[in-house]
Amino acid sequence: MTPTPARIATLDVIRGVAVMGILAANIAAFGLPEFAYMTPASMGWPSTPDLIAWVTTFIVIDGKMRGLFSFLFGASMMLVIDRARARDEDPATVHLWRMAWLFVFGIAHLYLLWWGDILTQYALVGAFAFMFVRLPVRWLIGIGLACIAVQMVELTTLVAYAFDLHASAHKAGAAPRVVANWQRLADQFGQPSPAVIARDLAIGRGGWRDLVAWRWTHAAGPITSLTVNGPETLGFMLFGMAGLRSGFLTGQWTRRRYRVIAVAGIGIGWLCYAAIAAFAIAHRFDARYVALSWLALATPLRPPTIMGYAAAIILLARRDGWLTPRLSAAGRMAFSNYLGTTLICTTVFYGYGLGLYGGLSRAQLYLIVVAVWLLMLAWSKPWLDRFRYGPLEWLWRSFARFAWQPMRGSAFAVNR
Repeated sequence: MTPTPARIATLDVIRGVAVMGILAANIAAFGLPEFAYMTPASMGWPSTPDLIAWVTTFIVIDGKMRGLFSFLFGASMMLVIDRARARDEDPATVHLWRMAWLFVFGIAHLYLLWWGDILTQYALVGAFAFMFVRLPVRWLIGIGLACIAVQMVELTTLVAYAFDLHASAHKAGAAPRVVANWQRLADQFGQPSPAVIARDLAIGRGGWRDLVAWRWTHAAGPITSLTVNGPETLGFMLFGMAGLRSGFLTGQWTRRRYRVIAVAGIGIGWLCYAAIAAFAIAHRFDARYVALSWLALATPLRPPTIMGYAAAIILLARRDGWLTPRLSAAGRMAFSNYLGTTLICTTVFYGYGLGLYGGLSRAQLYLIVVAVWLLMLAWSKPWLDRFRYGPLEWLWRSFARFAWQPMRGSAFAVNR
């Protein structure tokens, strides 16, 4: 038997940054109506602090943290498969049971807690991604780029449809059906009617049973979510697998190469995202231009920007200090921290908790983000000093292996 590969510290640090960043991306979806996620102007022109908060999040966070997390998911998936082979286990069985139980967790998360679940999509795409684990790096990158191209075609078609539908709905004598179709599309991209605003606020401020009933009938299901960004998610996972195989994500490249990738990826990405943000503002967040900005223009920029982020974090991981081990621990418990943020934020915002849904401005929401970040950094390392896994990591591992896994003992004292 070949020895089980040692845990790769850089992956944990990158995952820690990603899971914290995902909260910053999702906070508007927790605390505000769904249609406010893409634009700060859905319920009136934003204040200066709210506009700054949106611009900053759009440039630095949105899409990049989800993509970074998807990179890490692909890399971690390949590690699990490699370790299964090292233990003479069937890698397909190990992997597919993990994805099956992740899907179960995701379904519970989606319908019982929050409409913005990503776990079900990761489970389905991750199961499909098993087909590619034996491919060489160049093929993983090539197929990943093809997935991004497919996503671009899909989203560009949707944007073209939005412009065409708007033109048809605003013609003299437009059919009521066409006008209604445009309004439904405008609702999704930040131009909702007053009735839709009032309905969404009432739903978010309701009780738990009411919210579960609404999600059961209205939330996008696991299969529907695949049509939204499934190809992109698969592409990111394949890039993560290539990053692991090439040594990029494991920190094996030279400092100079990481520095060049970080500066180029982040610099060019941020400049282009800033231009897109200015473009959306110049068009006063018209639904058509919000769709164009978020979907068609931003999508091709994400892969190089995410590569830049990963390179910068790897450079950070090489430094000693108090932050790196805290980020590593948060990343090692990413599953627990991801679902933990849902429990905290839904309790803070929904009607069965503190009822702050729609009550804080976009800028004020980030005070919640900072508080939860501090909590993640504060609890993850002490927990792992005493236990081998985060609580949900332990549960997921136990279910997938059909046996309760040993829990007591420091996670840092064992090779897991």
